[in-house]
Amino acid sequence: MPFKFEKLIVWQKAVELSVEVNRISKNFPKEELYVLTSQIKRATDSISLNIAEGSTGQTNPEFKRFLSIALRSNIEVVACIHLARKRNIINEDDFKTIYIQCEEILVMINALKKSLD
Repeated sequence: MPFKFEKLIVWQKAVELSVEVNRISKNFPKEELYVLTSQIKRATDSISLNIAEGSTGQTNPEFKRFLSIALRSNIEVVACIHLARKRNIINEDDFKTIYIQCEEILVMINALKKSLD
């Protein structure tokens, strides 16, 4: 793996989350296509993209800034799945699956940020 971010387990987990969200969002109703479907997919992709962008050729403070953006995107995904569950778009099992992945990524991003101090 030639890129630094590819070795980061948190980046790998974020990519797995994107795959899972993409799978689940394929079942969202058509009226949500440009609303919740688009929002959750962009937020999910933003996690791995910001980790990747910040990891290479940046100072530690700059990398931490990108990780903070990834963290906020992760929280946005959690808010989206709450909305999806309340609107009866996703079931409880899918909600829990994504929620647990987001919790894990949250902990890993915070740990990575602390390691850069």
